[in-house]
Amino acid sequence: MAKLANYIKVEKEGNQYVYYMTPELQDDVGTVGYVEFMSPDKVEKNDEIVSIEASKTVLDVQSPLAGTIVERNTKAEDEPAILNSEKPEDNWLVKLEDVDEDAFNALPEA
Repeated sequence: MAKLANYIKVEKEGNQYVYYMTPELQDDVGTVGYVEFMSPDKVEKNDEIVSIEASKTVLDVQSPLAGTIVERNTKAEDEPAILNSEKPEDNWLVKLEDVDEDAFNALPEA
């Protein structure tokens, strides 16, 4: 099951919630040239999780859910353009745990 919020796709995979770039977001921002992840592991809803600089805009992506970031796509810091990939194994942003499932279920469906 996938949900959409704050311009990103959220998928539940086991006990983790994975944030992905949507094709619409990829189109809107253009070619990604710089990625910087914010440092806190504990995030609240609407906390900034990653800053993306691209050919069309600079965007601070906000988390649609509260939880604990357990993994970041740090490869994107070295190779920012992978976020423009159509492949989900490349264009993911962060993985969260300790998320309120009711909050996830309340997000709009993708």
